[in-house]
Amino acid sequence: MNKYLKQLVQLSTIDQEIDDFGPRIEKIERALNGAQDAKNEAQAKMDELAAQTKEARLKKSQHELHLAELSDKIKDIAKKVGAIKSEKEQKALQLEEEICKEQCDFSNEEINRLDKIIDSKNSYVEEANAQLEEAAQKVEEAQTAIASAMESIDKERADVYAKKEQLVGEMSQKILTFYEKIRKWAKNTAVVPVRKQACYGCFMRVNDKTYAAVLKSEDIVTCPHCGRILYKEAETAQV
Repeated sequence: MNKYLKQLVQLSTIDQEIDDFGPRIEKIERALNGAQDAKNEAQAKMDELAAQTKEARLKKSQHELHLAELSDKIKDIAKKVGAIKSEKEQKALQLEEEICKEQCDFSNEEINRLDKIIDSKNSYVEEANAQLEEAAQKVEEAQTAIASAMESIDKERADVYAKKEQLVGEMSQKILTFYEKIRKWAKNTAVVPVRKQACYGCFMRVNDKTYAAVLKSEDIVTCPHCGRILYKEAETAQV
């Protein structure tokens, strides 16, 4: 194979390796993001339960305060009974007392209802807290795994970039510029093999003259249809 063509095939392979680091890193980050999302969801559930419990306790406190006020009012009514001078005053006090007692009954019912809500929320809090602790543990495990994986990837990436830097330093600037121009639009298919007399970039059949030139591998040949650089794979690498 022509020296320059061989270099282009090698460079294309190295660029493919470099570009493959992106999806690998994204996959690793998705694992952490998934664990973090689960933790955030568990934390949001805990926060919601805490807010609901706080609201129920506040309402209970308000009803207890109201009960104390009503109790004082009923005591005050009882004191006034001895000073009643007319039937009208008696009926008015009786009506006021009945209203107070009804309000007391309502507040007591609400306190009982709120107590049940608070107990229920407390039981849910235990479950939600267990879920939060489990999610937090998974985040820690994911962070540890990612740190290890990223360390390995960084080492691989450094090796690949060093290999590319060395290769680029040995290449003709003119050929390198030609390759980069094609790579701008073809990405990792700038240099492709010819299989069954077809360009494996655009999958169009190349004419006999072009195919013969590719087989000789004496010059850099481009696909007449798409412009990608073509090469003939070694027999053992063909599919």
